[in-house]
Amino acid sequence: MPPALPRFLLVYAALYAGYGLTTPFLPALLSERGLSPTEVGLVLAAGTGIRLAAGPLAGRIADRLAAGRGVLAACALLSAASALLYVVGHGFPGLLLAGLAHAAATAPLAPLADALALPAASAARFAYGTVRGAGSAAFIAGTLAAGQVTGLAGLAALPLAGAAAFAVLAGASLRLPAAAAAPGAGTPAAAGAGALLRSSAFRRLVAVAALVIGSHAVHDAFAVIRWREAGLAPATASLLWAEAVAAEVLVFLGLGPPLVARLGPAGALALAACAGIVRWSVAALTVAVPVLAAIQALHGLTFALLHLAAMRVLAGTVPPSLAATAQTLYGTLGLGLATTLATLASGPLYAALGPGAFWVMAGTCAAALPLARGLGASPPGDDGSGPPDRKN
Repeated sequence: MPPALPRFLLVYAALYAGYGLTTPFLPALLSERGLSPTEVGLVLAAGTGIRLAAGPLAGRIADRLAAGRGVLAACALLSAASALLYVVGHGFPGLLLAGLAHAAATAPLAPLADALALPAASAARFAYGTVRGAGSAAFIAGTLAAGQVTGLAGLAALPLAGAAAFAVLAGASLRLPAAAAAPGAGTPAAAGAGALLRSSAFRRLVAVAALVIGSHAVHDAFAVIRWREAGLAPATASLLWAEAVAAEVLVFLGLGPPLVARLGPAGALALAACAGIVRWSVAALTVAVPVLAAIQALHGLTFALLHLAAMRVLAGTVPPSLAATAQTLYGTLGLGLATTLATLASGPLYAALGPGAFWVMAGTCAAALPLARGLGASPPGDDGSGPPDRKN
């Protein structure tokens, strides 16, 4: 086993266990602390807003200082400390401050970990999908543990458990192998982000991710509602969700890396988009449990395979001096902002079209297909003309 692999496994396990312990039950915790539904929504929306700035800023600081490990550890410590603010905060102002601080601290964690893991996986000859799959499994374990902790000690104990996981992440981050300082470190933050945004390959990758990942919005918001209206038992709905996450882990750990190697990044992105077209088209037509079980397994392609292919494109087309900036911009724009906007649109869509809203999601996946063509096929740079940071 490569010496670096256990260290990265611990980092991803602590990171995603922390997410699992804190994220799913946060609205319930805020409600229990006395916030109205409107105030809960405001706290969550404010957190989403600050993530859009905090993630790329932390990524660029990591690149500028060539200090990915240190910035990841610092953000993890801030995540632990800010989680405790949920325990001591009272009323809307105090809990809003807690939400803003915790969202800002946690926003860069996963992208920074990915920026460190991808070159280490290449150098140490281990599969990135192994550590990312371990993260997904840890998220499941964290969510299950959160339910047990809540039953034993109440919702107020969850921030304490999450803080412990993020503290472990901080310590584990400092034990990761050091990366060599990348050429171009120390360039202005705006120049780094601008160089990436001028790269057509980077823009197309963000667009593909936004269209395919964003297409999950109607499912995430309304699938269970539709299933329950059709008479499916809560236990059945839970199993269908669990199947999707299990498929995600399976693709990360086993099926995904060979598929990306065989199809290439562009082919894998196209396959993820095609899987989305099939998944959402079928979801628009039926709630038959055997059919739902079949299409829920496609989550392994529509999410995990897309993520693996995107990481391959970023590793091959972004210079090391912009790796953390690229990861945080990709996570913010291609995943975070796209999901937020798609979720906001999902309500009016479902109200107007009912299950027909899934056809719109299938259409967004179809729109990603032409954008995926050729991604990752050219040498580092924008359209094969050289690395993005040469255009500063």
